[in-house]
Amino acid sequence: MERLRVLIVDDSAVTRRLVSDALSADGALEVVGTAPNGKIALDKIGQLRPNAVTLDVEMPVMDGLEALGEIRKRWPRLPVIMFSTLTERGAETTLDALSMGASDYVTKPTGLGRLEEGLEAIRASLIPKLRALCGMADVTHSAPTRPIVQSTIPLPSRHAPVKILAIRVSTGGPQALEKIVPLLPGNFAVPVVIVQHMPKIFTRFLADRLSSHSQIRVRECIPGSILRPGEAWIAPGDYHMTLKPLNDSILLETNQGPPENSCRPAVDALFRSVAQVYGKSTLALILTGMGSDGLRGCKAVREAGGQIFVQDEATSVVWGMPGAVAHAGLADKMIPLEEVSQEICRCVEMNRLPAPVIAKATDEEKPRALP
Repeated sequence: MERLRVLIVDDSAVTRRLVSDALSADGALEVVGTAPNGKIALDKIGQLRPNAVTLDVEMPVMDGLEALGEIRKRWPRLPVIMFSTLTERGAETTLDALSMGASDYVTKPTGLGRLEEGLEAIRASLIPKLRALCGMADVTHSAPTRPIVQSTIPLPSRHAPVKILAIRVSTGGPQALEKIVPLLPGNFAVPVVIVQHMPKIFTRFLADRLSSHSQIRVRECIPGSILRPGEAWIAPGDYHMTLKPLNDSILLETNQGPPENSCRPAVDALFRSVAQVYGKSTLALILTGMGSDGLRGCKAVREAGGQIFVQDEATSVVWGMPGAVAHAGLADKMIPLEEVSQEICRCVEMNRLPAPVIAKATDEEKPRALP
């Protein structure tokens, strides 16, 4: 099998060497070259024709964002993974890069002087993403290849009114959310809860960014907050997000319980909670991403009688998560990304309870004054 050819772009010689060593240990990958800045990287892409590029942001001569813009003009489908830092500046720049068309990102490991720890961190975060983005993901990170089957859990004959929208997304997620959330109307009739795999700091910046472009308010989860229609909440990095009924309200909660599917936050935790609280009034949406987080949660949603939509394969950056749900026969609909917001709104409005019709009383039925 032909190996996956990777170009590494970083102004740090130490980082280039560390990434090269980490990737070279995987027999399916081949580091075909390195570059210390974006200008040299553009030349090498033309010469070496890599299958994927890792791209640092802060570099002399031509930085990562400028280089990314040129890459997208010349090679629009070339997978590009950004290297980011776990800082506010790193989070903001990473979201800029994703909006410009970067395929995904990884955070630089801290303490690059500790060689083995740095190598392991890069292997764990970067290799699965390279494989998935280039169509070489193994079974732990991709959708099953078996045909889509009918679920053994029956569909309800008629769906209940939707009272909550729960979204799960990972690789390609920020771009997908930017094409969905801003199109929801300001009077959107239900609350929205979202799990996007991102570290601390990043989720707050993502929420702020979405909110600034949307008619509904989007915030990073604040424990104890009350769910209200027309508001969206994003699970904070490194915390599971769940729901808790209290009197006539539904509250948001967070916890640092064990990771599920190697994820924290994990959508399985959220979906189980949503299904328990909202039952058949749940609308779950699985968007682009690696792995199978959300599969068990969708089973809980289906068993509770809720609805499940998944993004289709053609518009997904990686069809791992939505594909796993589709292959399990749990998806009510598979939808192209550009149609998701419209379908959500249609479903929410279509399944609202109709206003009661109050018949006019006849003269005989009208109340009479007491004598």
